[in-house]
Amino acid sequence: MDIFLESLKAVDPIAAVKRYLRVENSTLVAGDYFFDLKNFDKIYLIGFGKAASSMARGVEETLGARLEKGIVNVKYGGLDQLSPKIEIQQAAHPVPDENGVRGAEKITKLASSLGEKDLLICVISGGGSALLPAPPEGITLAEKQQTTKALLDCGADIAEINAIRKHISVVKGGQLARLTYPATLVSLILSDVIGDPLDGIASGPTAADESTFSDCLAIMQKYDLFGKIPQSIEARLRQGADGQIPETPKNGDPIFAKTRNIIIGNNWQAVSAANEKAKQLGYNSLILSTFIEGETKDVARVHAAIAKEIHKTGNPLPRPACIISGGETTVTIRGKGKGGRNQEFALAAAMDIAGLSDTVMFSAGTDGTDGPTDAAGAIVDSRTIEFAKRNGLNPSSFLQANDSYHFFEKLGDLIFTGPTNTNVMDLRLVLVG
Repeated sequence: MDIFLESLKAVDPIAAVKRYLRVENSTLVAGDYFFDLKNFDKIYLIGFGKAASSMARGVEETLGARLEKGIVNVKYGGLDQLSPKIEIQQAAHPVPDENGVRGAEKITKLASSLGEKDLLICVISGGGSALLPAPPEGITLAEKQQTTKALLDCGADIAEINAIRKHISVVKGGQLARLTYPATLVSLILSDVIGDPLDGIASGPTAADESTFSDCLAIMQKYDLFGKIPQSIEARLRQGADGQIPETPKNGDPIFAKTRNIIIGNNWQAVSAANEKAKQLGYNSLILSTFIEGETKDVARVHAAIAKEIHKTGNPLPRPACIISGGETTVTIRGKGKGGRNQEFALAAAMDIAGLSDTVMFSAGTDGTDGPTDAAGAIVDSRTIEFAKRNGLNPSSFLQANDSYHFFEKLGDLIFTGPTNTNVMDLRLVLVG
C-alpha cells in the first residue's frame, strides 16, 4: 500500500494541472504553448471524467478571477472544492445516465456559444466517455446504455469500445472541437489509455479521429454484436459507412487550427513513482511495462510465472524483488458475479502462486474503483487459496462466475481507497521476499 499510495501522489490532478498551466504577467503558459490573455474577451472552463473536479480546481486556482464560469461532469462522489462559478454535475460511470446527458447538454451549449475572441479550457480524464453522453438525434440514452454494456461484456478493448462511442455521439471523436470553433480550445488531459493516444482518451472529443463508421461495423462483426445492440445504433453505423452521415473530423480539418491538446499525467508517471518507492523500501525493483493489456486471467498467469522464475533462478531480479506493471486489461464476462479486472487478476494470480512462499501480488485501479464495485482491487499471497478452501470457498467457481468481489469480501482482502479523483489506469505489484 505504501508503494501504491506513492504512485497516486505522482498523478495528483491539481498538481498536474499546475505543472502545465501558469500565468506569467498577461501570458497564459499551457505546456509548450503561449497565449496572450489580452487577445481574449473571456475564459471559460469545461471538463468531464473521474478527475475533472480536481483538475478544474487546479485551473481555477491558477486563473482566479480571470475565469468567467464553467461546468464539469464527474462520477458520483468524485468531488473537489470549487467556487460557485463552476457548476458540478455528478453522473454515472461506466454506463451513462440522465444526469450525464444533462451535464453534456450544458457543456455543448457553452462550447457552441463561444466566439473567436473566447478561450475555452477543457479538462479531460479517464471516464470521460461515459461522463459526456451526448447521443445524436434518433438514439436514446437507454440505447446507448445497452450498447455500452454489450461492449463492456464482450471483451472488446478500450480502442474498440471508443470507436463505436465516437460514432454514436455528437461530441466524441473531435466533434467537441468542431462545436467550439472558432474559439481557442486548450485541453489538459490526464491519460487512462495505453500509449496516451489523443483520439483514445475519453473518446478523443478534442482530437482528430482515426476510426470510421466502417471500423465500427468490423468491430460489431468481430464480437458478434449484430442483433445484440439496438437497431437504431446498427442503422446509424450502416448509414455512416454508406456516406449518409458525416464522418468524425480527421487530421487536417481546419477546426483543429485553434485547438491544443496537452497530456499532463499518465500511467508511466504513477509506475515510475512506485518504482522509486519500492527501491526506497529495499526492493530490487523493475518496471515490466505500462503497455500491459489483454485478457485479465492470462495477464495474471504471466505475472505469476515471473514470480516463479524469481524463486527458481533469481531472474529477472534477485530477492527481495518488486515487479511493477501498468496498463489496463479486459475481462470477458461469462458469469453473473460481481467484480472488476483488478480483483479478477488477483483471484487468478492467487490460484497460480498457491504454495509459493514469500510471494504477494497486488492489483488496483488508480481511480479507486474497480469495475462496478466500491473496491480499488485486491491483494493475495501464497496462502490465499489455502485460507479460502479452509473457509469453504471454491476459487475456481468464483473465477468462472466472474465473482471475485464476493470471494475477496469473504476473505477481507479487498483494497478500499475511496474515490482518488485521479485516473491513469491500473497498477500491479509482484513482491517476492
